[in-house]
Amino acid sequence: MRRAGSAGLVLATPGLLAACGGIEGSANENTKAPASVSHPKGPIDELSISNWPLYIDKQTNKDFIAQFDVGDLTYTEDVNDNEEFFGKIRQPLAQDKPTGRDLIVVTDWMAARMLSLGYLEPIDKANLPNAKNLQPGLASPVWDKDRSYSLPWQSGMTAIGVNTKETGGPISSFTDFFDPKFKGRISMLVDPRDAVNFILLRDAKDPATATIDVLAAVEEIDKLNRDGQIRRFTGNDYTQDLTRGNLAMAQAYSGDVIQLKAANPDLEFVIPQEGATLWSDNMLIPVNAAEPYGAEAYMNYVYDPKVAAQIAAYVNYVTPVVGAKEELAKIDPELAEDELIFPSDETLANLHPFVTLTEDEERQMNEAYQAVIGA
Repeated sequence: MRRAGSAGLVLATPGLLAACGGIEGSANENTKAPASVSHPKGPIDELSISNWPLYIDKQTNKDFIAQFDVGDLTYTEDVNDNEEFFGKIRQPLAQDKPTGRDLIVVTDWMAARMLSLGYLEPIDKANLPNAKNLQPGLASPVWDKDRSYSLPWQSGMTAIGVNTKETGGPISSFTDFFDPKFKGRISMLVDPRDAVNFILLRDAKDPATATIDVLAAVEEIDKLNRDGQIRRFTGNDYTQDLTRGNLAMAQAYSGDVIQLKAANPDLEFVIPQEGATLWSDNMLIPVNAAEPYGAEAYMNYVYDPKVAAQIAAYVNYVTPVVGAKEELAKIDPELAEDELIFPSDETLANLHPFVTLTEDEERQMNEAYQAVIGA
């Protein structure tokens, strides 16, 4: 139950390349690989990592510390929202000062913004031999074409979490989600990109090319809210209302529902026939990081298929590491066949990126949506 306000996928299948090719950030002049970068190997005395809550198993960090004899690993789950987290680190970045973090994990669009502002340290790829295990479909996003500054941490989907006991039957479409009979019994997320994509997909508009329709989508959400269709706007706390039956349906994240379903078999994660949203969170090294080699050693470590499988077995999101499925099958054969962790070509073909916006368009969308949700 990890994400709140967040925005690749995995699987060694032909469909992955096409599906992930549309995941975009702002293309910018900083995406070109630097001429040279060198982060010499050495003892890792201290390493500081910021990640989303409940986004790693209990053993991986312990094993990393033991293998690399790390003096002190500070792993903080303080990325609760992309904008909120960026607000924590923006001032030192803008002043060309250390953030106190060596490795951070944020979503595609925020990673693209940070790169465009010059806030990211390039990766010394000599320290990441396991990067060869990156799924091919994730190797060249628009915002970092050579993965010179980033590696995906996990991917996932935003679609509909359903309490089948409360809906009284199967759900297959956004028409069902917005059906007046569920008035006051649905929730939407506080992140405007997640919410806007629901409306765009409902209206058969491709988010990759629907920039001009964003504000109209926010207006539609405002109308639905004023009409009482939406019970409330949530972060990850939708999970409680959905499990308890206070909601019939919620805009939800795939990994959350997989975890919740283990305790409540009435819950399902539904990808509507109109499609769903696909996103990735990325590992990045902020400029002026004290331990760039340590960050790269960590990135390389989690790209070992055995380690990636261990993480995936806990978080239930989609791993970007080739070979993780085979390793996960050794841990949990049933989980290794889960469509929401290792999607089929058919599913991949029905997944879409977030809408790509300029800085001004993003500001307009955020301001309009904040007014809707009362934030």
